[in-house]
Amino acid sequence: MARREALWAAGAVAAVGPDRLAGTVLGGRAPRLPGMTPVEQTMADLWATGITPDGHPMEHVRGQLPDGVLAVARLRERANRDRVSVAGVVTHRQQPQTASGTIFLNLEDETGMLNVICSPGAWVRYRRIARDSAALIVRGRVERTEEVISLVAEAFTPLQVATGGRSRDFR
Repeated sequence: MARREALWAAGAVAAVGPDRLAGTVLGGRAPRLPGMTPVEQTMADLWATGITPDGHPMEHVRGQLPDGVLAVARLRERANRDRVSVAGVVTHRQQPQTASGTIFLNLEDETGMLNVICSPGAWVRYRRIARDSAALIVRGRVERTEEVISLVAEAFTPLQVATGGRSRDFR
């Protein structure tokens, strides 16, 4: 059974319950449905489980990104203070009261996670994009502290990626 048909059948089974007469729930047999695209499959996985066992949403757009946009793992090859651009899905945004207005975002792509540091000035300039976009291209400076690599943001560009949900944002 293909995934769409299985989802259809699961919906019918979910409608069965003690408050229903046996045999009154319809839809156990799906009509002829087209297969799911890889993007639709990723979206369905994220919606249903919160994870993607067969890949990451960024894999679907990596080949369409502008030249020079790096995967997170490639930052290990870059020197402290190098200017780079990276792209990823925003997993969370934080604005600790003790951070003097600095906002922290976490980007995730198919190769790893990256902490993005956004100064109050950059936040004011790019707030709408940085706050409302599920995925971003971020241009900034690499910041290395021992083994930890972060990116000090200078600019944000929204990125259309099928993410299946919203980031976890805290204050």
